[in-house]
Amino acid sequence: MTIMTSGVPALGAHVPHQADPSDLTGSPAPSAPALEHPVAAHLAHLLFEGAERDRRHGTWRAMISGHAFSYRPDLSPADRAALSYDRLRLLNGVLDDPARFAADPHRLAALHEWIGPVDGGLTTLASIHYNLFLGSLVDHDDKGRDLSAFTSLQRTGTFLCTELEHGNDVAAMETVAVHDRTSGGFHLHTPTPAARKFMPNTSLTGGPKTAVVAARLILDDEDQGVFLFLTPLSDHNGHLPGVTVHRLPERTGTPVDHSLTSFDHLWLPRQALLEAEHGRLDPDGTLTSSLGNKRKRFLRSINRVTMGKLCMSAGTLGMARAALTIAVRYAHSRLVAGPRPGERIPIAAHRSHHTRLLDALATAYAMTFLHRTVVDRFAAHTEEDREEIERLAAIAKGWITWQARDITTECRERCGAQGLFPANGIADLPANIEGGITAEGDNLVIWVKAASEMVFGHRSAAPDALPAGDLTDLPFLRGLLAQVEAIWQARARTALREGPSGDPVGRWNVTSSAALEMVSAHARLRAADAFAAAAEQPADPRARRLLGSLCRLFLLRQIDAHTGDLLADGHMTPDQVRALPKTLDTLVADLAPHMMTLVDAFDFPAKMLSAIPIASGGSIVRTMREGETGTRAETEPPLGAVPGSLPGAGSGSLPGADAGAVPGSLPGAGSGSLPGADAGAVPGALPGADARSGPGALPGADAGSGPGPLLEAGARSGPGPLLEAGAGSGPGALLEAGAGTGSLPGVVPVPERGWR
Repeated sequence: MTIMTSGVPALGAHVPHQADPSDLTGSPAPSAPALEHPVAAHLAHLLFEGAERDRRHGTWRAMISGHAFSYRPDLSPADRAALSYDRLRLLNGVLDDPARFAADPHRLAALHEWIGPVDGGLTTLASIHYNLFLGSLVDHDDKGRDLSAFTSLQRTGTFLCTELEHGNDVAAMETVAVHDRTSGGFHLHTPTPAARKFMPNTSLTGGPKTAVVAARLILDDEDQGVFLFLTPLSDHNGHLPGVTVHRLPERTGTPVDHSLTSFDHLWLPRQALLEAEHGRLDPDGTLTSSLGNKRKRFLRSINRVTMGKLCMSAGTLGMARAALTIAVRYAHSRLVAGPRPGERIPIAAHRSHHTRLLDALATAYAMTFLHRTVVDRFAAHTEEDREEIERLAAIAKGWITWQARDITTECRERCGAQGLFPANGIADLPANIEGGITAEGDNLVIWVKAASEMVFGHRSAAPDALPAGDLTDLPFLRGLLAQVEAIWQARARTALREGPSGDPVGRWNVTSSAALEMVSAHARLRAADAFAAAAEQPADPRARRLLGSLCRLFLLRQIDAHTGDLLADGHMTPDQVRALPKTLDTLVADLAPHMMTLVDAFDFPAKMLSAIPIASGGSIVRTMREGETGTRAETEPPLGAVPGSLPGAGSGSLPGADAGAVPGSLPGAGSGSLPGADAGAVPGALPGADARSGPGALPGADAGSGPGPLLEAGARSGPGPLLEAGAGSGPGALLEAGAGTGSLPGVVPVPERGWR
């Protein structure tokens, strides 16, 4: 896990009481607090599903700030794995009806978004127990089955499908459940070492467990295809007779008790078979099925894997947003040498730094809106569009999890050496995402399947003629990306037709590169469509303009890699290709002042962020001092602070400032504002400015306005120009009038540019 919390005063205004998870049992989800910055509030409302925000996200957002979810240093891998099970019970304790929860795709996905950044092992356990295990029971005939042991977590559920030598070809699994006509039950058996179930969490960690096991149903020596069987694995005394479990070595990422599991003619009662329309066993031992095809029966049996893809996407999406929040906040408090002797400026002022973060932000917004669209469609799917939705979920899972890995890796690098420490909330995220990339279908494999279906089975969304426009016009840019998809689909079709006859593998080998590029373009196009649709929704014109510009940045980056193809086919002109780099640079300059607003909209709890050193103006030194004293350290100077901070300040502030405040707070200020300003302001807020204004914000400006273009009423700003008089200078600098309030000395302002 990667997030640390503590009981210090929260960094931010209007934060509701952060209840310990034990206080949340049976209580309604708390309302999400209104963000101080109005634009960030509008964006958060849109990102987190509007009117459904509290119901789907509120409980989990509140829980991750509780002490039970705090960062725990120095735990052994076994202790960390056990801790994830303890946290699973805390999650379960707030659910009125876990079975109904398992049947709600929106709430299930939302859970993973919030716990992903906190505990990768917990994310794995929750996906397995609620989705794969409990969801499979809910989706099949219940026969009045008593689920209370599972909904109360007296027994944890797990899911056994993949076998040691049958991963990507799981349909070829060997485990069998042989029907016994005498008893009416089944003998579950692992016939070879290769057929051992690979990586389920079946150890004794976490208490007694029951599994849903995928096995071939054998009736009178005839293979009827793969079905699911409810199988007790252990009790308080250990594993049951006929069940053998070997713990696997530690893997990368947060520890989970992954194991090898096999069965030796384990007898199961008749009720163990999970039945539905795809297969029911009559009293006389005859199988009736709505599906005559064994492969279709198999896919229907493990249907919950599709929802699992959405859970994996959600978990990694939350990790990407957390990484960006930490990296952007650190970029505004981390000072580096400026152009003049003795000058210190925030690293966020550099184009080489903020461009990479803005590109990642644009992608993260696109990932979020795509995920919302796919979950909506999955929740409303019918049998008629099931295959299409399953393919869309697979494509989205591949793209989102791959992008999440790239984003968290980029953010870790942008945090320098501080990003290497797990206590700073970012170091473990890339490794945890690796599990999501492989789980519920290896990304490349599920994309290959989608590609094979789409070469001829998909109609490109490319328009017959591009709409009139230029590089600032969203419909025009969208049309270019659609042409990219069409170009690669045409190439894949040609390659398949011209491939070596009589050699299916050879034909696909010459086709796959183009086909996979088509899938990639399709994923990005669907994300762009979801992003563009969302950008039109805010009622606030400032939020709408900011989203539109961010969507434009996303589209331009997707097109940038394909200008040669678009130019060759006449979709772009040479002048447009030559103008693209400058267009991108101008757009980045316009967006740079608003990075803090964009990450504030990710709505991570202030209490959580205040406990992450580099997300709240500190460094790993604070964690060292906490370890020495057992309490939150209050004496670490801010990064780049000059000598002379007064004693007792939380972080370079005057006495009485909240712990974790950024440099220069005055007594009673939340962080970096003058007395009476809302808590949570970053350096340099002037009297009357809303919370979280950045360095150098003008009096009366809305919270968070930054250098460069203000969003009319002043959206969040980062480091701005120094004022001749009044508050806003950095530590130790003297002003003609007014005391310094935490802005940074010698900050280079970002050039002002108007919104187009």
